[in-house]
Order: sequence, then C-alpha cells, then structure tokens
Amino acid sequence: MTDRAYRRSIKLHSFEDFAGMRAAGQLAAATLDMITAHVRAGITTAELDRLCHEFVRDHGGTPASLGYRGYAHATCISINHVVCHGIPGERRLMEGDILNIDLAVIVDGWHGDSSRMYAVGKIGRRAERLIDVAYEAMMRGIGAIRPGATVGDIGFAMQAYVEAERFNVVRDFCGHGLGRVYHDAPDVPNYGRPGDGPELRPGMFLTVEPMVNAGRPDVKILNDGWTAVTRDRSLSAQFEHSVGVTETGCEIFTLSPANLTKPPYPPAG
Repeated sequence: MTDRAYRRSIKLHSFEDFAGMRAAGQLAAATLDMITAHVRAGITTAELDRLCHEFVRDHGGTPASLGYRGYAHATCISINHVVCHGIPGERRLMEGDILNIDLAVIVDGWHGDSSRMYAVGKIGRRAERLIDVAYEAMMRGIGAIRPGATVGDIGFAMQAYVEAERFNVVRDFCGHGLGRVYHDAPDVPNYGRPGDGPELRPGMFLTVEPMVNAGRPDVKILNDGWTAVTRDRSLSAQFEHSVGVTETGCEIFTLSPANLTKPPYPPAG
C-alpha cells in the first residue's frame, strides 16, 4: 500500500461514534477493575481469563480476541519477562510476579481495548520502577495527542521518557487504530521522531500501548506462535488505553471507573 493510500484508509469518526467507543471502553475498564481482587498467589491465568470472559458476557459484550486469528481466549496474560500475547493456562501466580492483563471487548460493534499491570504481593523495587515508567510513558504519549500533531510525536514522547529512565521501548509491536475494526490504521509505534507519520485529526480512534523492557528492547516469539518474550529474560511492563482525537486534544475511553491506574491497587471493599 502506498503512503497516500494508507493515509486515506485512516477512518475519521463522527461525534456520535464517540458514544459507542465510550461504552466499549468502559466495559473493558470495568472488567480490568473487577479482576484486580482476584490477582493473587495461587490462582491460574486460565481462571483469571474465565472470570474476565464471564464478566464481559454478563455485561452485554463479547471478547474481541476470542477466535481472532484462531486465538482461543478472552484475554492475553503476560507474566514477568513475557512482553505481550501471553496465553492463559495452568500457570499459577506466585508472590513477586508482575503481570499484564490485556483485554479487548466488542459492544454494539465498537471495540474497547485496554491493558493494565498487576503485582502479586510484594515485588522488587526494579519491577515497581518499571511499572511506574510504563504507565507514565503511556500517559506522556496520550498527552502528545491533539489535532495537527503526528503519530511520530506520540512515539517520541514515550521513547524519550523511557530511555531517559534507562529502560527500553519494544519496537516489534505497536498501538493501532480501532473502532468497528479491532486492528486498523494507523500503526502507533512506541518510538518515533517529532513530525513523522500520519497527522492526527479529530475523529481518529487509537490505542496507545507502550511495552517497556527493563533490559534490551529485543523480543522473540515462542513456538506457540503468540507469546512474545524478552530475549534477555528481563522484566517487561505494558499499559494500554483506547483514545479518540477531539477538536482540542483527546478523550480516553478506557479510564477505570474505580480510579485504578497502576499498582499498588487499594484492597477491594
């Protein structure tokens, strides 16, 4: 596809479409809120996935990843050195683990896509810093979104911050456009140069989802064809929000209804 054709393929949505994205985004966020109380030592990732699937279904949504390119689960759950696309299974969480739960839902045809980090009990200081940096990188990327800015501005904001903190952004995976399509144009890399890439315009819907490694940025895909891990087995962390470009900046569709942003989360109840 030529650059001109690619730019034409980026969808601009109407004011009314924002309501659909809010509903989908809020269900994704509410599901990630719900699962917080269940993230504890001894539970399997398959059980976490089941709980998320049931919550989405019981609240009128459908997990977007279920059946997507043959994927058989409602979530991706990535533990410690797993960068993304970790497959739920019989692995039991252990004290000191960090994990990302990535969930996309469909509500009335609209996609809400979000991920959040969780900590199991007491974790190491470097893991805490990594999580904090990944969250701040996402928020700095979102802070760069406004009409007239570019996709490269988002990536630059994230990369510059992460590297100043002596961590590295993953280059093999990126954010993306979405809406009535799960993965759409444009790609939203975790790195970039100011002014590069497509210009942001009101009505664009995007995900911002930096993956940050404690070690080198290099990743590899395991034999299951999905699970991406750090090549040097260093820890990795990720956060993700779905956003819409507005006339003055952006709206985050996947903010937590319970105001849960990053670990440590307050006890349930």
